[in-house]
Amino acid sequence: MQNLTAKQAQVLEYIEAYQLENGKSPTLKEIRTFLNVSSDNSVLKHLNALIKKGFIQKDDTPRGIGLLESVKQRLATTTISIPILGFIPAGGPVNAEQYTDGYMTVDSNSVSNQSSCFALRVTGQSMIDVGIFEGDLLVADANKQARVGDIVIALVDNENTVKRLITRDGRYYLKAENREYMDIEPIESLQIQGVVVSLHRRFG
Repeated sequence: MQNLTAKQAQVLEYIEAYQLENGKSPTLKEIRTFLNVSSDNSVLKHLNALIKKGFIQKDDTPRGIGLLESVKQRLATTTISIPILGFIPAGGPVNAEQYTDGYMTVDSNSVSNQSSCFALRVTGQSMIDVGIFEGDLLVADANKQARVGDIVIALVDNENTVKRLITRDGRYYLKAENREYMDIEPIESLQIQGVVVSLHRRFG
């Protein structure tokens, strides 16, 4: 990027990526964490430089940085909002409004049924061998028919988990993609709540 230092370009790229994923700007604290610095002053120095050079604009929101024009155009035309669920009850994601922890924006081309899609944040390390790590956001389709071999979000004996759907001796079970974790065979119940269709990760 012309007229920008390497650090200023890094901050601008982070702001753009954050806005595209969240539909809003990062806080000073989040930018500070991304840059791995201890003072807001160094962050403000970069932001003021970006404002002076015309790459970002202040606004009246608590976060203080307006949406970039590139982000506005993409959000207006190619993105949709998906609820992030902290827990999915037995009734399924369509009945989980009280469990919503916020929303995320995704490319509309990445999902086929917006109304049946939801996101869940990954906890634990049981799927790291297929590149799914703690903190990742998985988008799942509640109406997609689960097939053997799919990665699914399931309610097993009243606990949510993300695993691969497998059969053994005619019975369904859930396979962990980490040899240090045991597979899960339901004691009482197994309900497939969605088939994972995409993964989203924030760097920094």
